[in-house]
Amino acid sequence: MKWITRQNIKVDRVACPWLIRRFIDDKAQFLFAPENEVLAIAAREDAVPFDMPRNPELKFTHHKGLCTFEVLLREFDLKEPTLARLAKIVHAADISGEEHTAPEAPGLKAIAEGFHALNLSDEKRLAYGFPIYDALYAWCEGRAKAAAKKK
Repeated sequence: MKWITRQNIKVDRVACPWLIRRFIDDKAQFLFAPENEVLAIAAREDAVPFDMPRNPELKFTHHKGLCTFEVLLREFDLKEPTLARLAKIVHAADISGEEHTAPEAPGLKAIAEGFHALNLSDEKRLAYGFPIYDALYAWCEGRAKAAAKKK
């Protein structure tokens, strides 16, 4: 399956491809384009557009206060506690004014902004970002297991 989003990816637009590859479609391909070209390219390439907040009619974008990562969790019925914890961090790092809702969010946002400052291609941002999300997922998993033991 092909997916497409706006170029110059940061938090949510790195987290979503990570989630898609790890939990939805391990062979997914990702395309990046200027925002005003995404929908035309999506139609031509038979690609699923995602994280396009200016197009609220799309299925996989911000909805009712949720970031796209959270929408993907809901739409693909991914209910694992580790992903739920990770979603809170992604949400807090991605949604302006929500940084205070997860203490890890400023660090994740700083990493995304750092990749942007390095002027990395979107493909490199995914290549460098996926191990960061793997590590963050592992950390969340450890926290979830510790919390479960306390119950």
